[in-house]
Amino acid sequence: MTEDELIWRIAGGSGDGIASTSQNFAKALMRAGLHVFTHRHYPSRIRGGHTYTEVRVSADEVKSRGDGYNFLLALGDSFARNPQENAYYGNEEIKPLSENLDELHEGGVIIYDSGLLDPSEIENFDERVEENNWHVYDIDLRSMAREHGREVMRNTAGVGVTCALTGIELEWIEELMESAMPEKILEPNIEILNEAYDMIHEEYDVDAPDVKVPSGEHDEEQVLLSGSDAIAYGALDEGCRFIAGYPMTPWTEVFTIMSQNLPEVGGISEQVEDEIAAAALAIGASHAGAKAMSGSSGGGFALMGEPLGLAEMTETPVVLVEAMRAGPSTGMPTKPEQSDLEHVLYTSQGDSQRIVFAPGTAAEAYTQTRKAFEIAYEYQIPSIVLYDQKLGGELANVPASVFDEEPNPSLGSTLTEAELEDAPHSDTGKYKRFQHDVEDGVSPRSIPGQKGGRFLATGNEHTPEGHISESPENRVAQLNRRVQKTEAIRAELDTSSKDDSHQTYYGPEDADYGLITFGSQQGTVEEAVDVLNENGHSVKSLGVSDMMPFAEEEVAEFIESVDEALVVEMTASAQFRGLMQKELGLYGEKLSSLLKYNGNPFEPAEVVEGFEVNIIEDDELDHNRMKFVPSAGD
Repeated sequence: MTEDELIWRIAGGSGDGIASTSQNFAKALMRAGLHVFTHRHYPSRIRGGHTYTEVRVSADEVKSRGDGYNFLLALGDSFARNPQENAYYGNEEIKPLSENLDELHEGGVIIYDSGLLDPSEIENFDERVEENNWHVYDIDLRSMAREHGREVMRNTAGVGVTCALTGIELEWIEELMESAMPEKILEPNIEILNEAYDMIHEEYDVDAPDVKVPSGEHDEEQVLLSGSDAIAYGALDEGCRFIAGYPMTPWTEVFTIMSQNLPEVGGISEQVEDEIAAAALAIGASHAGAKAMSGSSGGGFALMGEPLGLAEMTETPVVLVEAMRAGPSTGMPTKPEQSDLEHVLYTSQGDSQRIVFAPGTAAEAYTQTRKAFEIAYEYQIPSIVLYDQKLGGELANVPASVFDEEPNPSLGSTLTEAELEDAPHSDTGKYKRFQHDVEDGVSPRSIPGQKGGRFLATGNEHTPEGHISESPENRVAQLNRRVQKTEAIRAELDTSSKDDSHQTYYGPEDADYGLITFGSQQGTVEEAVDVLNENGHSVKSLGVSDMMPFAEEEVAEFIESVDEALVVEMTASAQFRGLMQKELGLYGEKLSSLLKYNGNPFEPAEVVEGFEVNIIEDDELDHNRMKFVPSAGD
């Protein structure tokens, strides 16, 4: 993080419009030529409960949430359950102020809504303000909003105050509001925005705080979107026209975006009674000739184990997405974690075969979702896109050119009726859908209703025509053929150059040390690499996306190239490190782990600390926010 960044945190209660206000704020600054990255923290409640969103703003590219923040807009929780200090969960009303002080930088800014918040209720507040040289502004945002008719407009008033103190041009915000707000609420919001802005300029020294918005300019057009947006758009561009699902945080965002967009392209969205039905409907739609998907999170995905096995046995292509959250069971539904990795890799029955990609950025989520569909339909195998609440919910600017790709409606290895005429059939006229000896294990499929395409589809082991069979010879031939698919897929993926690989390389190639991660921690690790090299260390990183079939060659080559590697992941049991050692069978003496599982993602400074304390200094962390697990033999 650089000193000329603005990291703005807006805090309130769930239902106070924190997410929409921060999204509009981020989009306005992106359109003004700046790079933005957001981080969301919210409880498992529809109304009430402390929630905040950070918007990190820089003239340079940002890949992660920052290390702390420097500007707080505390609105208070207007939906607090019990604003009493002795309540079981404490005074929820004041938490948007009281629980956001520890990470505020020295010299930072606090704006709080004095119409709802009283800092005298916070122990040692004045002393902390003086000690940290914070600039505090008590503004009655609530009264200002009520004068304009709607209390929720205190958010807009707070944005006006922010603009005045940080030097943000009001026209940036006004242009965004004009495109985002209905006419009936636009005028009063513009009025209160300007009123708050003018009031600060008239009554306060706006130059006192040393926290200002930087200036910047993009080299190309940018769009602001989340990993959930990118997954949905990738599916749509790859020709997905059917989705079935049951709402479950945080997968619901992908389901919602798909449901909103599918009708515009002639597609269908179905909300069903449970996740078993959701996966089964998607498999049925694919069997009938549509590109289809479903998904869930944690316990919901657990219910998909049975239909997932059916798709594997019937070789029906389908794409599932799994949005990880802190578990087990209900766990912490709105907090990120990566501990569903083993669950997604191995759930189902027997020697099952599937593809699992774990993208690390919104751009990767788009391209790897498209690749998941391509592979699923070419190789007739389930593909899974694995991500978490962090990637799914955080917003970042991405070059619009990333999405400038041609759509692909192809159903892959599917025969036409003309091709079926020359295809092998049984004496009874059934198409030999599951032929033993075929290239790459792929026996082309037919679609129900095609002339000459009739076959049997069953979850039992079966003959080439689909009849149930328990013949040892047939069993070995069929299972060997299905296993052959993943070998062919790995061979296809391994033909890619480093630039086209799903794995992401960062830092000096000849570095002495390595950081290895997967999924959403990729950007955080890359920022840590920059800091570590600035601190005089020699470090590079590898972000791994190909979980199954695993990217053995690339990962092994990376580990071979360094003296020692630190594996960074959000699990308590080092699942990703375990996967590497299982797949490679080597390097136990080179790999150590930095783990975090408290419901918050890593910050770059934490990765830097974990590396310097544990790897360089061979010491121990003096807190429990992270856990270090040494390499084998240490």
